[in-house]
Amino acid sequence: MPDQPLKHLEATQEAGREFFSRNIQGPVVMLNLMRFRTVADYSNAPHLAPSTQITGEAAYKLYMDHTLPFLTKSGGEVLFYGSGGRFLIGPSDERWDAAMLVRQASLASFLAFASDQSYLLGMGHRTAALEDSRLLPLVEQ
Repeated sequence: MPDQPLKHLEATQEAGREFFSRNIQGPVVMLNLMRFRTVADYSNAPHLAPSTQITGEAAYKLYMDHTLPFLTKSGGEVLFYGSGGRFLIGPSDERWDAAMLVRQASLASFLAFASDQSYLLGMGHRTAALEDSRLLPLVEQ
């Protein structure tokens, strides 16, 4: 049986250490690439599951509805959210359903957002929604 491709839904401790060791000064923009599940999988967060099955994209909307107040409170903002598809330049067998750019004022504001316990209560919607994802921190030069 061929190996299943590795899915990326959470940052590893090593990636987190490397990110914060960059000691980024000023704003950071996060490029998010998302591939949604056909049907949201709430097996890890059954307490958040809607009464009927929904798509991964619908579960991600629930995540964003929950997340935006915490993002705004931390000084962050969504700069762009849009539908994706296949690459014009890149692997022909790879597709991303949506892309998003989120700006945070600083590493400290990102950490405050990402560790807010009330925000974390809604993370189950994100996990239910995503089949795979990428998160690339960008710093203006």
